[in-house]
Amino acid sequence: MHHMDSPVETLPDDPAALQEIIASLQARHERQTSILLEQIRHLRQLLFGRRSERLPADSTSVQLLLFDLPEPEHIEPAKVAVGSHDRKKPGRKALPPELPRVEIIHDLPEADKVCGCGCTLSRIGEEVSEQLDIIPARIQVLRHIRPKYACRQCEGVEDEGPTVRILPMPPQIIPQSIVSPGLLAHVLTAKFVDHLPLYRQEKIFARLGVEISRATMSNWAMRAAEACVPLLNLIHDEILAARLINIDETTTQVLAEPGRPATATSYMWLFRRGDPDRPALLYQYHPTRAGDVARTFLGDYQGIVQTDGFSGYDFLDHQAGVRHAGCLAHVRRKFMEVIKAQGKNRTSGSADQALATIQQLYALENEARVKRWSPETISTMRAEKARPILEAFHQWLRKRYAQTPPKGLLGKAIGYALNQWERLLVYLEDPIVTPDNNMAENGIRPFVLGRKNWLFSGTPKGAEASAMLYSLIETAKANNCEPYSYLRHIFEHLPRAHTLADYEALLPWNVDRLKIMLRYAEAVD
Repeated sequence: MHHMDSPVETLPDDPAALQEIIASLQARHERQTSILLEQIRHLRQLLFGRRSERLPADSTSVQLLLFDLPEPEHIEPAKVAVGSHDRKKPGRKALPPELPRVEIIHDLPEADKVCGCGCTLSRIGEEVSEQLDIIPARIQVLRHIRPKYACRQCEGVEDEGPTVRILPMPPQIIPQSIVSPGLLAHVLTAKFVDHLPLYRQEKIFARLGVEISRATMSNWAMRAAEACVPLLNLIHDEILAARLINIDETTTQVLAEPGRPATATSYMWLFRRGDPDRPALLYQYHPTRAGDVARTFLGDYQGIVQTDGFSGYDFLDHQAGVRHAGCLAHVRRKFMEVIKAQGKNRTSGSADQALATIQQLYALENEARVKRWSPETISTMRAEKARPILEAFHQWLRKRYAQTPPKGLLGKAIGYALNQWERLLVYLEDPIVTPDNNMAENGIRPFVLGRKNWLFSGTPKGAEASAMLYSLIETAKANNCEPYSYLRHIFEHLPRAHTLADYEALLPWNVDRLKIMLRYAEAVD
């Protein structure tokens, strides 16, 4: 047979052969057109489409299951027994019991406490209803007054001045500054938790009658980060001592970066302690996405490292003592891209089947999470239920890959899953590992939200300080510490910390989170 792209003079004279060449050209053209249209729909979806990865509502009506395996047990919502029947738990969620209470008594007048028969009414109980109140920001000045003492008898002694004694100023988080621990905690919480840029905070302070420039607040943030280095070093050690480390990264922009244009892309990396006890997060700023960042951080770490499919993590597949776990959520995302690119008039196909299988795996994990299964029970479930699903899924992927154009979105999704396959199976080996890297992605999300509000850091030092403060705040949140009260607590105690025990006592999992929260709530009241 002549090649389809042969010059006209080399084409055969036989009509049947010419028809075969035309049919082949038409088929190739249709395949290329289909791939191009799919790419256009995919790009339009990225630009204008919804970000949710939830399947369309009508997809549940299609039979999608690939393999004849039993469905996971359905989990009913919590119910409350009432008499002889059940009903869903009613009413709004109760207000947190740890919040301070102010009692307001609405009692009857004394004249109304007498019955019509003349007897005094007896108190038989009370009705209690609660409202949530808030006290607006209140600025005050802390005056540190240190009395001075001198000896009158020594005043006249030759060559000697009066003996003066005064208590030294208590050590401060930022010496010789007007900022108190409470104000510093407030500014940093507003910026790094509530994503309120410093220029907006400057306007808010002006409304309250105080001039605090954004440059001043930025300087406070960098000096606070520097003071917290001992705590960050301990958090770093805790992460490297874990059985599991999750890693992720996201882009950022730094304007005044030496040797690089202002529009150059830099990266904020996240290293997360994956063990459920003492969760810890450490952010690091780097002007690159190279794998050397992760390699340098891990050093000779021995354990499980979970990442997405970025090629900069490939070295983990060959590092002694490391098991490299993959991310099932990224595999799911690739198949979701196929469905989104198909548009409204699509029909269910291979991508739907793949998603249904992945959903089976997540349903098993959700049941284990909701029912709080023990690690041993999770390991048994994964061996008996998840592994057979994965093995059948792998066979299906290999078969479909041979039948699918590799340049199309479906071909790319299947190829990605097969390329990541050995990493995807690692979660079966240890119940502490989840099927995906969502813990790290969730940890990087607060930074992404903040980045959308202020878009860039002014200098590399500013980006590094942001990373350090994010590390403290997100580690506190992961350990159920309220960020403001935790920051205020450590800013009060760090200046007086000198020993390793002093610093360890300030780590989020070692502080009494309820005690410090109540203490500062009462101080505001």
